[in-house]
Amino acid sequence: MTAVAQAQPHERIQYVVEGGHRLAGEIQPSGNKNAALPIIAASLLTDKLVHLTNVPRIRDVEALVELIQSVGAKARWLGRNELEIEASDLKPADLDPGLCARIRASILLAGPMLARCGEITLPPPGGDVIGRRRVDTHFLALEQLGAEINVNGSYNFRAERLRGADVFLDEPSVTATENALCAAVAAEGKTILRNCASEPHVQDLAHFLIAMGAKIDGIGTNTMTIYGGQPLGGAVHRIGPDHNEIGSLIGLAAVTGSEIIIRRAGVEHLRSTLMTFERLGIRCRIEGDDLVVPAGQEMKIQPDFGGHIPKIEDQPWPAFPADTMSIAIVTASQCEGVVLMFEKMFESRMFFVDKLIAMGARIVLCDPHRAIVAGPSKLRAAQVESPDIRAGMAMLIAAMCAEGTSVINNAQQIERGYERIEERLNALGARITRVPPREA
Repeated sequence: MTAVAQAQPHERIQYVVEGGHRLAGEIQPSGNKNAALPIIAASLLTDKLVHLTNVPRIRDVEALVELIQSVGAKARWLGRNELEIEASDLKPADLDPGLCARIRASILLAGPMLARCGEITLPPPGGDVIGRRRVDTHFLALEQLGAEINVNGSYNFRAERLRGADVFLDEPSVTATENALCAAVAAEGKTILRNCASEPHVQDLAHFLIAMGAKIDGIGTNTMTIYGGQPLGGAVHRIGPDHNEIGSLIGLAAVTGSEIIIRRAGVEHLRSTLMTFERLGIRCRIEGDDLVVPAGQEMKIQPDFGGHIPKIEDQPWPAFPADTMSIAIVTASQCEGVVLMFEKMFESRMFFVDKLIAMGARIVLCDPHRAIVAGPSKLRAAQVESPDIRAGMAMLIAAMCAEGTSVINNAQQIERGYERIEERLNALGARITRVPPREA
């Protein structure tokens, strides 16, 4: 077992960022956080050994590993990004409210634990403060598969047995799709999941379940058919690359005038991301499975036909992902022209733009979901807070292209989603000092 020093859960972290430096070199994106979390939870569906590689070593993953250990699973790190899980002796224990408050992914244990133990009690999940995040879709899907749910401060799920059903999700929620998928794999008979999410991380989970022995049709579409009750065994699985981190790297390279090569970028999942950055005048080059962001980008926002102001909006996959919207906003602030940014999913996600405005960005926040960005604007250094994972990364990108030295407080939020990001960017030529420094 390899020991790797981690930040303490309540440790307050700062990034001190010296802006104005060009980057150069190669970087490989981390494994997809939003795939790793449901896959770790789904490892509880089998009592056999599961071996996962390319697992991002980040705060949210560490917290979920602690949670599955608390219900009896054995989990150990074999290396920096290799995780072994064996869940032969699970117990339906109440989950630690403190751990659950740290991550939203705790709710992903509902489906697997129902399947294995017939019961689980979950405290309300935590995670980013970006507006209300419904859990109703989880409840409605699991009820149709045979679960009884009681809400009284915590969420208690019970099921004597799970049965296949024709399930229509009332919204294409990623985590609800993942919970329903795990429950359906263990349920007796056929399940059809309609209006389900189809993001790359949902696809990755489905492929992992197939590696364990599940039968699933329709992966990558909004209708999946699961032939439940198949015997599940162990599996070896590599987590796919994080397309949101890749979007962050594209924006970072563009605003710093840098050329970066992103290795093993999973380019098959980048169509909407690349199309959106092209509308900002940023074009990338695909070389096999690598992505090259050349220096000297045009950085000119492309108007709609007739010269009208264009709109960039997030939508369910395969459209532009909501988690990359914060990155697109800070990138647009450095591009020539005007664009309307429309964030549809979370009513608080755009509130971080006041921090960009304080740094010199020309942005008008129209309402909780829409902002008009006019660029380019010269950014100046500032002391700012990181409100959530993606906005925190956007603030880091802004600091790296600003004049002077910025301080980003609450940077532990960034580290919930980006693995050792300051080390990896410093290797490309960035000048980011982490306070306190890492122990190892």
